Amino acid sequence: MTVPLLDLKADFDPIASEVRSAIEGVLDTQRFILGPEVEALEQEIAGYSRASYGIGVSSGSDALLVSLMALGIGPGDEVVTTPFTFFATVGAISRLGARPVFADIEEKTFNLAPGAIEDVITDKTKAIIPVHLYGRCADMPAIMKIADEHGIKVVEDAAQAIGAEINSTRAGSFGAFGCFSFFPSKNLGALGDGGMVVTNDRELADRVKVLRAHGSKPKYYHKLVGGNFRLDALHAAVLRVKLKHLDQWTLARQENANAYDRMFTEFGLLDKVTLPYRQSAGQGNRHIFNQYVIRVEKRDELKIYLKERGIGTEVYYPVPLHLQECFRDLGYKQGDFPVSETASKEVLALPIYPALTQSQQAEVVNAVRDFFLDS
Repeated sequence: MTVPLLDLKADFDPIASEVRSAIEGVLDTQRFILGPEVEALEQEIAGYSRASYGIGVSSGSDALLVSLMALGIGPGDEVVTTPFTFFATVGAISRLGARPVFADIEEKTFNLAPGAIEDVITDKTKAIIPVHLYGRCADMPAIMKIADEHGIKVVEDAAQAIGAEINSTRAGSFGAFGCFSFFPSKNLGALGDGGMVVTNDRELADRVKVLRAHGSKPKYYHKLVGGNFRLDALHAAVLRVKLKHLDQWTLARQENANAYDRMFTEFGLLDKVTLPYRQSAGQGNRHIFNQYVIRVEKRDELKIYLKERGIGTEVYYPVPLHLQECFRDLGYKQGDFPVSETASKEVLALPIYPALTQSQQAEVVNAVRDFFLDS
């Protein structure tokens, strides 16, 4: 039995007719950039995230970039974030000429450690970007307390966490901005690149709207230098269909995570495999499992072994950003962020998509057990 890391077709087939109808509706109008479909999606995503305003943009990466632009981040400024994340988080900081300042992560959650943030704040720190990695919220109450005490803005990288909650508050609604990605592999995926910025501040929302259209307001009159960060109507129409199914898909992911937890326990693998840390849902926490990530020694050997058995896996992420060649001039070195560096050697994402069957999951867990028996 082969088990892919992700099977988009299996998730798509049950809603195919709805999606095709939505696409035909846009074709009938011939309105492809922004317009009523995008406006409707903006309202729906803002509502889903329990924020006041939504601004559709061209990608999750551009959501981060335009949010920092709206806050006036630029040369001479410092932005604190995690080294254990996708490149876009830090790429947006660097593109504006600001300096990324890294703080290490929590061992259990893989998210930015609040105590580590305190250690690196200076009078140049203008923003903090926590990342809600793998579908679990960072410790936002603690991070917001630090930010408020120092008068620092917070931009949430919620690309992997739409609908996630901590203390009954949804990802994206804590800081000045929340940034979402609609890359096709995300829990809520478009036909290609797409993203959304949410905020509770009307003035900031208006500023992002201006910046996403080359800084023009009204058309052809420019007080700001923005970019082409607009969301296409076809993406918005498809996302509006998928949004109706998102909670059902999230529940399926959560059930799959529970099944993995049970199987790994029943197979006696807890001395070999560290399962994802689970916070009590009864305390207002909601993990949406964008990824189901285990920690193991001999991670690379296990990944190869599973591939040979027809099982898809992925490493998010094999090289912490402070050790990437393009950031060498920041002056960081091996050993500066030991928790992130250890995680990069041990994490492995297993298939967790909604249509995954328990027989497929049993195949995955059996293969992991066989690996340790053979080694």
